[in-house]
Amino acid sequence: MTPIVHSLLETDLYKFTMWQALLHRHPAAQAEYAFTCRNVPAYPLAELKADVERELDHLCALSFKPEEIAYLRGLRFIKSDFADFLTVFRFQRHFLSVETDGEELQIRASGPQVHVMGFEIYVLYIVNELYFRRFDQDAALAEGRKRLQAKIALLRELASEPARRHPFEFFDFGVRRRFSGAWHEEVVATLAREVPTYFKGTSNVYFAMKYKLVPIGTMAHEYLQSFQSFGVRLRDFQKAALEDWVQEYRGDLGTALTDVVGMDAFLGDFDLYFAKLFDGLRHDSGDPVVWGEKALAHYARLRLDAHTRRLVFSDGLDLPTAFSLYRHFADRTMTGFGIGTNLSNDVGITPLNIVMKLMSCNGQPVAKLSDSQGKTLCKDETFLAYLRQVFNHPSA
Repeated sequence: MTPIVHSLLETDLYKFTMWQALLHRHPAAQAEYAFTCRNVPAYPLAELKADVERELDHLCALSFKPEEIAYLRGLRFIKSDFADFLTVFRFQRHFLSVETDGEELQIRASGPQVHVMGFEIYVLYIVNELYFRRFDQDAALAEGRKRLQAKIALLRELASEPARRHPFEFFDFGVRRRFSGAWHEEVVATLAREVPTYFKGTSNVYFAMKYKLVPIGTMAHEYLQSFQSFGVRLRDFQKAALEDWVQEYRGDLGTALTDVVGMDAFLGDFDLYFAKLFDGLRHDSGDPVVWGEKALAHYARLRLDAHTRRLVFSDGLDLPTAFSLYRHFADRTMTGFGIGTNLSNDVGITPLNIVMKLMSCNGQPVAKLSDSQGKTLCKDETFLAYLRQVFNHPSA
């Protein structure tokens, strides 16, 4: 059977941007990532162990192709030494373990962070595609195409609404939980062809290269969480992470993620200096309207024109939810909408809610204190309690 991963470029852009920043500034960091399934699958994921092992062996035999390196070099925020590093990079299989515990599949990546952080996205879409291969493919794809056409119809209807100050723009964030690579590509190609007015890019770097789309992404939780272990005072880890990002990218990739210890704690650190240097903020947990209103109020207090800033929403979105948020905010600020599973895995079968998260860095636990119930992920309750105390975060 054709291997699932056919290009190392087929991952989220923010894996490269975080990778470059950490390689330049914290190359010696050691990290551990762990796979988790948050919902109940239709059959035990442990049954996939042998197939997952085979696919990961293949992943670790791949390298970046010359044309892929050339594409990355063409992105102005990718530095030449990082592109040079990627020309010789190979994933090392011994940093990755695959085990079972009863019906559960356990996958861990442990080693130098710049060698193991990249595993995440490939592991997730390998597990997803193997899982969904056991379902009726023809029925799923027929339903998926039907639903995709309904989405396109909704987008075309949006044109009949009164114009707002800022346009509606959305992006594909669907690589990690997709039904299959082939279906994901069909969705992206169809949207790029049918609704280019609204569809403005993809986080999938390979598809961005192939279809001449804008690659989308800046930072994920793991980037900020890592700074909880980098020797700065815990209270200052967000400021240290944002400062390193500013120094690395100097105006590029200016969308900051806000929910590692909650929006209120983030805004406490996001002073005028950072608010001027970052173009906008990304929402990934909690009530999006409440979050957006807090962001706009913060910009107002800092006397910054919100029309020059962008609020990006990316938490479990579908188009109706995105439209609702757009109508609420689009006359006051620029918006963007990253839609993942609802684009790449809306085929009539319950998707897997799988993640592969950073658990520790430099031998210390790290954590995210989410604004949504069920998204806080840390097995060290003592560290969680300390983090809550430091940031005055309510229990989650």
